[in-house]
Amino acid sequence: MPRERLALGLDSSTQSLSAVVIDIDTAEKCFEHAIDYRADERTNCFGIGEDYILPPREEGEAEQPPLMYLASLDALFADMHAAGVPLAAIRLINTSGQQHGHVYLNNDAETLFAQLVNVQNAGETTTSDLQTLLKDAFAYPNAPIWMTANTVAQTDAVRNSVGGKAEMINLSGSDAPLRFTGTVVRRVAEQFPEDYTATAKVQLISSFIPAVLTGNANVPIDYGNGCGMSLMNYRSKTWEPALLGATAHGLPGGVEALQSKLPTLARPDAVVGTLAAYYIEKYGFDGGCAVIAGSGDNPQAKVPVAGDLLSLGTSFVNMVSTDGEMLDPEGFANAMYDGINRPFMFGCRTNGAMVWDAVRNNYGLAKEAYAPAETALKQTAPGQFMTFWQPKTESFPVSGAFDLIRSNAQPTLAEDYTGIIETSLAAVYIYSAVFTKQTQAPLFVTGGATDSPEIMRRVAGIWNRPTLPVEKGGAALGAAVAGIKALHDAENEPFDIETFSASVLKRGEPIQPHPEDVAAYHGEGKYLQRFRETYEQIMTEHPV
Repeated sequence: MPRERLALGLDSSTQSLSAVVIDIDTAEKCFEHAIDYRADERTNCFGIGEDYILPPREEGEAEQPPLMYLASLDALFADMHAAGVPLAAIRLINTSGQQHGHVYLNNDAETLFAQLVNVQNAGETTTSDLQTLLKDAFAYPNAPIWMTANTVAQTDAVRNSVGGKAEMINLSGSDAPLRFTGTVVRRVAEQFPEDYTATAKVQLISSFIPAVLTGNANVPIDYGNGCGMSLMNYRSKTWEPALLGATAHGLPGGVEALQSKLPTLARPDAVVGTLAAYYIEKYGFDGGCAVIAGSGDNPQAKVPVAGDLLSLGTSFVNMVSTDGEMLDPEGFANAMYDGINRPFMFGCRTNGAMVWDAVRNNYGLAKEAYAPAETALKQTAPGQFMTFWQPKTESFPVSGAFDLIRSNAQPTLAEDYTGIIETSLAAVYIYSAVFTKQTQAPLFVTGGATDSPEIMRRVAGIWNRPTLPVEKGGAALGAAVAGIKALHDAENEPFDIETFSASVLKRGEPIQPHPEDVAAYHGEGKYLQRFRETYEQIMTEHPV
């Protein structure tokens, strides 16, 4: 009887460490679990607040304690062992990490990490925990994360140094967002030059976890997540001299020092080692368990879907598959590679379904009271009304927050709800058009809105292509799927990732666009053109 073969996907996110276990041969999910950093007593002792970050020393700072990530790994594996998960059957572990977040490892890290491999006294080492064994491995004590927003001066300096916005996008695939790792490193170096000088390696959170799993502080950074650093040449997938020089200008040691602190780059689905003895002795994993390079949460979430993926959640995320050459000249979206090396563009609209909820609430409907709103949509033909509302500063496209704007002084639920849905979808569509291929291939859609036939009808009409509802997957699931492909590739075994993904992530029936909806939205003087003219006027009146 063949031995059971399992894959473990991990997602180290802002709020938790999540795990998904998949049977490699049946594509069945066997186990799911998460360690919530604030809710779990093993991880809520590191000083984070309700927003899951350490109290900021200044506005725009967002950092977490790396020791919390270590404690969460031990907690997760202990829970899996206690739950009876057959850890010895896990053939691979692949990681997702919150993008742009990173840690600063010192010169002792290599030796300290090696303790996990060279278990001289198994009883002594495995009765310790990861945070005890590795607590002295950090040059800078905290891990800046994606919420960082205090790097305006640094991003401006780097952008200007390489020749401006167009060249920044041409080189890196993105217009130096404040949260991207390179300029955050520059700020840390400016504020704490001694910590920067003491840094031997900067590891992304997505590579830090594989480093801890393998006991190798020098594991490579994958170039899928490397895209989110403003340090890598997007097309060549190598560290870019111009970006390194601009980022390191005036820092201790100059560009040579920064270059030495960066690991090598590798494919996100490369095998970077095997699980260290610490986990074998302490939890019962198999010594041959492969560890994959891993990637960011967005690249991993994209893995189970080969085409374009629109996620309609609290914020809207649009992931558009590309040829690796097409970029967003406006810089609203970011060029990336997914967890199995496929290029795509990533755009995130902050004011998403939360605004839909707010509009329903204006009419006395509870957050989950969808039936009256669905009825209102059904009674309203597409392409009639526009309602605008941005409670939060928007990044796609960049614009300031503003209160509700509507054309009718006494609107109905149908007018307001239809209007806010169609304008927010139109914004994603229009500002993605420059990097989206015109196609009749299905647009995959995930999120709670897939339960609404009327919303899905409008998505199909605005995009003028079939829409296909997809079960919500998540980054841990995507990491597991990417890891399974990596294992098959490493063993030269055939693997149909599309068939496997369709089994593990259920699809609904495709929804075809109605010709009358397409006619209402598209063409000269139609809804989408009128929307853009109106919205761009509003944006000029509400700058960031």
